[in-house]
Amino acid sequence: MTVRHPARRSHGRSPAFFEHTAEKASHFTSSRAFFCVCLVLVANFVAMHVAGMPLELELLAAGMMTSVTLLLLALLKNSELRAEHAVQRKLDAIARALLEEHEVSRGGERGTAYEDLRGAIRMEEET
Repeated sequence: MTVRHPARRSHGRSPAFFEHTAEKASHFTSSRAFFCVCLVLVANFVAMHVAGMPLELELLAAGMMTSVTLLLLALLKNSELRAEHAVQRKLDAIARALLEEHEVSRGGERGTAYEDLRGAIRMEEET
């Protein structure tokens, strides 16, 4: 099993579906509704502890908070890697455009780097 960059994985799946799902999850986790859900989870844990509820219930509440934390960490890391990949593609397109411009000034043919650079602009905002 090899570990590959999320932006380069597809294995027969539709990458657009995963990207769309990850984007929706990212929007939800940055909303007030998600903040309220997290606040309720924490308040529930504190109230259970203060009320002296059985340890099993407190552990269940703590486990729920841990699960939410791990999901957020995975989502954040995935978003970070996708943004990094988009920036790298833009830098590569800029470098190719500069090289081709240098070749044109020396009498070479103009290539497709201009179109690659144009396609890379605002790539991370595409859905």
